[in-house]
Amino acid sequence: MQFDRHHLTALSAVLRLGSFEAAAAELSVTPSAVSQRIKALEDRVGVVLVNRGAPCTGTPAGLRLAKHAEDVGLLEAQLSRELALDMDAGPTRLRIAVNADSLATWFVGAMASVPGLLFELAVDDQDHSAEWLKRGEVSAAVCGVGKPVTGCDVTALGEMRYVAVASPDFMARWFPEGVTPRALARAPCLSFGPKDALQRNWIAQTFDGARVSPPAHVLPSTQAFVEAARLGIGWGLNPMGMVRGHMRKGRLVPLVPHTPLDVPLFWQVSRVMAAALEPVTASVTRSAGRTLRRMQRQDGA
Repeated sequence: MQFDRHHLTALSAVLRLGSFEAAAAELSVTPSAVSQRIKALEDRVGVVLVNRGAPCTGTPAGLRLAKHAEDVGLLEAQLSRELALDMDAGPTRLRIAVNADSLATWFVGAMASVPGLLFELAVDDQDHSAEWLKRGEVSAAVCGVGKPVTGCDVTALGEMRYVAVASPDFMARWFPEGVTPRALARAPCLSFGPKDALQRNWIAQTFDGARVSPPAHVLPSTQAFVEAARLGIGWGLNPMGMVRGHMRKGRLVPLVPHTPLDVPLFWQVSRVMAAALEPVTASVTRSAGRTLRRMQRQDGA
């Protein structure tokens, strides 16, 4: 089945921007023209593609078609490079799932080394970002899962080292007799959200498999994590690179010295798009290599 390029472009714009009006402004057409293109595409495939609302969202079929349109743009850009064609159709768009801590520490550097792309990032926990690939909503992902998603190639990136830290005042208040599972069950920790298992994993690793669910502040921001720990709001697992300076100056201290948590990260990319995304893969690998620790184990990679 052949799809009209203008119809696919309209669909992608509506789902990305959330409204027919915003899509029309970007495409320099009227909202009515966008609506007609979406309707024509829905008539062609025989299913609803857009959930009309505020904002507009995509149905599973709509999201898959929008992703197809972006993939076609990436493949055409690759062909133009290989054939040295002068086809200035503007930058192509690439959707990637990435965890927040990678985004805050090394991933932006990878983006900066690949010109000619518009990045659209879906931020999710590293243990769940592979789900975006399984649903066909992204072309690549930074994952904590080394087992390849069906139809994907995997590259081991390295390990991000985390350290459990808190302010000295927090330590004196909540752990006057030392850090124990019992004390951890009462002391408030910091959590990125319901998918964030780092704090519980660190407790289990440090205290012989202890299963503790401490009370948690929910802060979905890597930078807020560091600041909240520094201000004594709670303790939490932070990337070593983001708290090393605070630790040197005594503003943050480890809960238990010499007990880091090393989290392996992998780059998974759709095999169909692997050749077109070779420059991105190379940049991601280089940037990760400058920040992450060499991976000790690569099980499932």
